[in-house]
Amino acid sequence: MLEIRNLTYTAENDGDPFGIIHGIDLTVPDGRFVVITGPNGGGKSTLAKLISGIYRPTSGQILLDGEDITEMSITERARNGIGFAFQQPVRFKGLTVLDLLRIAAGKSLSVSDACQYLSEVGLCAKDYINREVNASLSGGELKRIEIATVLARNVKLAVFDEPEAGIDLWSFQNLIRIFEGMRKSMEHRTILVISHQERILNIADEIIVLADGVVTKQGPREEVLPAISGAKFAEDVCQKLV
Repeated sequence: MLEIRNLTYTAENDGDPFGIIHGIDLTVPDGRFVVITGPNGGGKSTLAKLISGIYRPTSGQILLDGEDITEMSITERARNGIGFAFQQPVRFKGLTVLDLLRIAAGKSLSVSDACQYLSEVGLCAKDYINREVNASLSGGELKRIEIATVLARNVKLAVFDEPEAGIDLWSFQNLIRIFEGMRKSMEHRTILVISHQERILNIADEIIVLADGVVTKQGPREEVLPAISGAKFAEDVCQKLV
């Protein structure tokens, strides 16, 4: 279970401090597919980076399964079961997909097991297993390979920061299918997605609305989605791909 207690984050702009996250309290139970949404600039990606350890909070606490991880590094949090997928996946010239999956798994992953992870994200393993993770791969392919690395790590908490960013409609449709499959087979894994895409919101168990650095709504999808669909920031919250 993820617990966030009175979390605050203040950054600086030309030497002047400005608050981005303001005293957030959240509890995310195990085995849930949770989407954090809200207007652009509301602090969603910042919160994701605070949870993963990329940013350090100004104050407050972050706990995973009752353990305080607030001062842990990215590496320590990864070892404790947190996985993070960036808006724009990193490319690694000279590193093959198989190498990347083995690094993610933290063990000598067999080719057969690696191929299984690729198959789970809709990639033909024989076409990708020995390819370099470089500019020859499209944005959609990189997104799916990154998700495969999260699966290979078997994390407790998988955090996806706007996974729809930079991919085409066909890749987005595949992304939805992958998330639907992950949701059905999550068991005790928690998935936390930062997004304002309606199709991702529609498969959430729970929706959290973050605006101006504070939580304005939180609850089951059935309750929250109708409440925000007609809100002033609906264009940001529920953008549709057509």
